[in-house]
Amino acid sequence: MADPNPAQVRSYLAAGLACEHLEVEGDGRHFFATIVSAEFEGLTRVRRHQRVYAALGERMREEIHALSMKTLTPAEWAAGSAAPNASH
Repeated sequence: MADPNPAQVRSYLAAGLACEHLEVEGDGRHFFATIVSAEFEGLTRVRRHQRVYAALGERMREEIHALSMKTLTPAEWAAGSAAPNASH
């Protein structure tokens, strides 16, 4: 099985999670995703990550070797976009 590319990982995430903004970068084995979803409202960071892993399902075990992610609500994304150098 060939390693997925960032566009494939992006499509996997988009299929399993309603995203307002989604960026994926990576080299086929290690990926970094910025995911903005209203589904993250009221969830802790751990619960947000669990939601992303659930969206990826078995692909997380079989195809994607490492995934770093930034999970944000639309309001957090808007605040961060307005002040990109703000610390969180």
